[in-house]
Amino acid sequence: MADTNEQVPQNEAVEPKKSRRPIVIGIIVVIALVALFFYWRSTFTEDTDDAQIDGNLYQVSSRVAGQVIQVNVEEQQLVHKGDVIAQMDPTDYQVALDQAEADLATAQAQYEQASAGVPITSVNVRTQVSTSGSDVSSSEAQVSQAEAQVAAADARIAQARANAQKAQLDVDRYTPLVAKDVISKQQFDQAVAVNDADKAALDEAQRSAKASRDAVNAAKSKLASSVAQSAQSRTNAPKQVAVQEAQAAAAKASIAQAQARVDQAKLNLGYTKIVAPEDGIVSKKSVVVGENLSVGQSLVTIVPLTDLWVTANFKETQLAEMKPGQTVKIEVDALGGRKFTGKVTQIGGATGSSLSLFPPENATGNYVKVVQRIPVRIDFTDLQDENKDEALRIGMSVEPTVRVKQ
Repeated sequence: MADTNEQVPQNEAVEPKKSRRPIVIGIIVVIALVALFFYWRSTFTEDTDDAQIDGNLYQVSSRVAGQVIQVNVEEQQLVHKGDVIAQMDPTDYQVALDQAEADLATAQAQYEQASAGVPITSVNVRTQVSTSGSDVSSSEAQVSQAEAQVAAADARIAQARANAQKAQLDVDRYTPLVAKDVISKQQFDQAVAVNDADKAALDEAQRSAKASRDAVNAAKSKLASSVAQSAQSRTNAPKQVAVQEAQAAAAKASIAQAQARVDQAKLNLGYTKIVAPEDGIVSKKSVVVGENLSVGQSLVTIVPLTDLWVTANFKETQLAEMKPGQTVKIEVDALGGRKFTGKVTQIGGATGSSLSLFPPENATGNYVKVVQRIPVRIDFTDLQDENKDEALRIGMSVEPTVRVKQ
């Protein structure tokens, strides 16, 4: 009986071994596939869980000082680019704009006046030059006329002197004759009268000649003055025109300055409306109605929903094959593993530890080699379609997988 139980048929012993063989083969295949997957992943891709969504946070601040009269947003409110966040009292800035526009109108009027004066001045100086030239010609004619009068006076002096000499000779000749009664007393008196008249005529001729010479000197002085004035007019004429043109140019520059003040006043008035620079969510709101704002004072922070990218901190040992342009699969933890596509855009210029507030000092103490991490920027390639619901938020953790080999 015992012998019967101990004996096992040969075909029954071999059968279990044959049934376990497919299981073993399956396990080996699974292990091989897993090993192949990890080999492929480690060889053709690089991934990290030290990554997050990044973006530009827009700090909205006041560009002018003033009192807040209206606030239009609340914390965590969605706003669009151009939406008014807060309104400041615009009264002072409206007054400044009105004053600047009045100054501009004044400057334009002054420019028109100065511009109109340029041709007028040009005509006046040409007239002055022409008139001074005519004065020179007239003075020269007066000098010539006076000199001719001097020559005529000299001739009259010579004639009067000859007449006076003849009359004096007649008197001298008649004197002894009248004493001897050779001639009558009447004839002698007539000769004396003629002599006196000729002397008076000579004296008058001499005085007339002196007056003519004085007239010549006066005419020459006037001629010299006319010549000097003519020369001065010719010299100063271009300068007077240049001065008027410079005044017109200065008036035109004043228009530009006044226009700049008007433009600045308009900008300041526009700055009283504080608007959202981009689409996003309002965060860190710190402005209330009635608050007096100063220039540069922060009001809210706008967190964008579209202009996003990924900052992934890869180990330095993962960067050997990584370069800009490589495709990336991005898995977002907060969205249940939802995947997005992207590409490598930039590889950081320094490790994270080097850019920290207190970088390590490897030259002191015992050195232990630590694998460093370098930030890599990954841009979304189809964010508009993949993020239509705008579910992504700055700071969310992601796991990017970079295809480093094809």
